Amino acid sequence: QVRLVESGGGLVQTGGSLRLSCAASGRTFSRGYAMGWFRQVPGKEREFVAAIMWSGISTYYGDSVAGRFTISRDSAKNTVYLQMNSLKPEDTAVYYCAADLPYGSKLDKTVKYWGQGTQVTVSS
Repeated sequence: QVRLVESGGGLVQTGGSLRLSCAASGRTFSRGYAMGWFRQVPGKEREFVAAIMWSGISTYYGDSVAGRFTISRDSAKNTVYLQMNSLKPEDTAVYYCAADLPYGSKLDKTVKYWGQGTQVTVSS
C-alpha cells in the first residue's frame, strides 16, 4: 500500500512563496509513471498542477502555474516538492499529492494514489 503525506501548506500574501512536500512510502514506483500535484477549490474539479517522472528526468506543468511553480524530487528521501513562487489569490486551494500518474497525463481520474491534501491560502 502506498502512503503519501503532504506538508508545507499555509497562509501567504500575494507575491509570496511556499514549498509543499510529499513523502512517499510503501513501494517503489513504476517506470513510465510520475508523481505530481493537483489542486481543488470547493465546487470545482480537481486541477492538474505539475508532475515529475519518478526518474526525475522530466517535468510538465499546468498552464496556470507554468513559470511560477517548480516540481522536483529527492530520491534518497522518496519525496517530491512543489516550490510555489509569485503566488496569487487564485492559487488558493487544497493541494493534493498524486502518485502512479501515467507520465504525460493531466487527468485526475488516471491517478492511482492520493495524499490527504494540504490547504494553501493566498491573501490579497
